Amino acid sequence: MAAVNVTPIDELPHWGQRATDGHKGSYGTVLIVAGSRGMAGAAILCGRAALRAGAGLVRVACPQSVQSVVAAGHPCYMTLGIRQHADGALSEGAAADVIEWGRAATVVAIGPGLGHTPDAACLIREVVQGLPRTPIVIDADGLNALAPFTDEFKTRPIPLILTPHPGEFARLSGASMSQIHAHRETLAVEFAARFGVVLLLKGSGTVVTDGRRVYQNSTGNPGMATGGSGDVLTGVIAALLGQHLSPFEAAILGAWVHGRAGDLAATELGQTGLTSADLPDSLPAVFRELEARW
Repeated sequence: MAAVNVTPIDELPHWGQRATDGHKGSYGTVLIVAGSRGMAGAAILCGRAALRAGAGLVRVACPQSVQSVVAAGHPCYMTLGIRQHADGALSEGAAADVIEWGRAATVVAIGPGLGHTPDAACLIREVVQGLPRTPIVIDADGLNALAPFTDEFKTRPIPLILTPHPGEFARLSGASMSQIHAHRETLAVEFAARFGVVLLLKGSGTVVTDGRRVYQNSTGNPGMATGGSGDVLTGVIAALLGQHLSPFEAAILGAWVHGRAGDLAATELGQTGLTSADLPDSLPAVFRELEARW
């Protein structure tokens, strides 16, 4: 692999106390676009995590067929129903609705549990293209909809945050799994630099890079290797973006906070019985730790 010149980052971004005159508008409006029949839990986990990570207002846009399920998942976020046909396919104009909702948001998170259908992929692509000045976190089915990744988003004023696991990164980049396992940091840096994105490559020692700087996360444990963990991470990063962190800062702090929540949960529950639903409940203790630092 070619040598890559980057600056290693060791310190977490500053996280301090909230202003005494703050209100919900001070801490961001997060729009989460997630969920589908059989995967409503992804939307719920993402929404719960965004709330626990301090977002001022959370709205979850999901297909109408699962809106009641998602709404029952937490009383503190609002839900928006994405229009569907009788056969379950997303309706024409669904993307326009989501883009309009996104324009009223501080940050958008898109992808968890949306599914692999062609209409979902079209929705994802149209939404990302239609919100060029909005910070966007893309995970799961959102990543698959954009694979293989191209230069089309390179000129965005605000870089996209992509959060793939190694399999998703292989589809995005065209690299083989063996190459990724052998050269994960180098490939991540090269990809971020080439496409102008912030890349969070999941796994043990998660790598976060914007192509110029690189951070390797130290928190987390094998108990977090369970379905839905990435949905929680997406919600955390989105909430941090809404609280005025830059995309690179939000990805770094999000990775650390997510892993630390997993470590606290594992201390109480053990690694084997840990589920993704346990992670949001550990987030308040993590933020208490961060507040005490500063």
